[in-house]
Amino acid sequence: MYESYFKLNIKPFDLLPDPRFIYLSKSHKKALTYLDYGIRERSGFVLLTGEVGSGKTTLIRDLLDKCYENVVVSKIFNTRVTSEQLLAMINEDFGLVVQGKDKVTLIRDLNGFLIEQYSCGNQPILIIDEAQNLTSELLEEVRMLSNLEASTSKLLQIILVGQPELRTILAVPELRQLRQRININCHLQALSRVEVEQYITRRLEVAGNSSAVHFSPESLDVVFCYSRGIPRLINIICDFLMLSAFAEETTLITVDMIHEVIGDLDFENYYWTTAADEQNSGQDNSLLSAAQKSLPDQELQITLSDISRRIDAIGQNIESQLHTAVKGQNERFAAFQSSVTLHIAKADSNFLYLNRKMEELRNRGNNNDAIREKHKIGFMQRFSVFGDNTAAHPK
Repeated sequence: MYESYFKLNIKPFDLLPDPRFIYLSKSHKKALTYLDYGIRERSGFVLLTGEVGSGKTTLIRDLLDKCYENVVVSKIFNTRVTSEQLLAMINEDFGLVVQGKDKVTLIRDLNGFLIEQYSCGNQPILIIDEAQNLTSELLEEVRMLSNLEASTSKLLQIILVGQPELRTILAVPELRQLRQRININCHLQALSRVEVEQYITRRLEVAGNSSAVHFSPESLDVVFCYSRGIPRLINIICDFLMLSAFAEETTLITVDMIHEVIGDLDFENYYWTTAADEQNSGQDNSLLSAAQKSLPDQELQITLSDISRRIDAIGQNIESQLHTAVKGQNERFAAFQSSVTLHIAKADSNFLYLNRKMEELRNRGNNNDAIREKHKIGFMQRFSVFGDNTAAHPK
């Protein structure tokens, strides 16, 4: 609706998990690296968790867009199912016929498929999204699927993706065998204040116009406070802000505009307030949430966000200065090393020159000795002749 007004090719803040818009924060980049390593090294179980809307599905889709050789994937996104339904969905996504088959037959077909793929040099991967909805019994059955293995690798690699409560489910004693088989374990953190700004710029840039709207530092502080760094909530807020800016025919996003949008959405109650939040509102790790609830005017939120932004800026400045200092030190060391090498080369050259001169002097001294010896012999010969003559003619 507002794309043409802001000179955009597509909507920048759509809620669809589109890999084109992926922004790799420090946490997301680390998780993507771990997942990529797990696939390439054929690790048995991989666990990826993150808050609702943190970008887990987008990260998985971006991962699947990579050109892995000989990878066969089965993706499961509906996990409120029975054991037999789960097996049927896995087999069907692998391309197997499932109609009219019982659980035993489904397991036998899957095992046969995995052995066939292994013999062909292929790597089957099972990705289960929303895995926190699986019961302990279903998770144990998923573990049993990984029991089929070759001498050097698993025949089926399994990636479990879910919300933080998945870790609570996996912590129960009866799932300790599954926990011990998890080789790669990563969790997506919320974006920092600096990353929120970079995230918004990134999405506008991919959409076709990075300068479509202007967020002041204060307005970004408020977006960060309300979204708490969750990408999906950032998209919801920014999409309504774009619509509001379009209605007002402006490209400037103000703090008042954000508060108005947040009020229209009843953001805190609709997206954040839960029974668990109310029970845990006094905990230390929800200090920002408590401040948001206790101060409707959001002054403390903005102050905390500004502090966070300043800390991030100081950290980046220190890192930049340290990098510059290290680079300068390396350059000075390289120059010193070059100077020492040059002086050594000159010293070697002078040493060779002195050796050559000494050799010349030594040779010249030997020649002078030979000449003196020759003169001495000649003198002695002449003296001998003179003595003979004197004896032959006495006075």
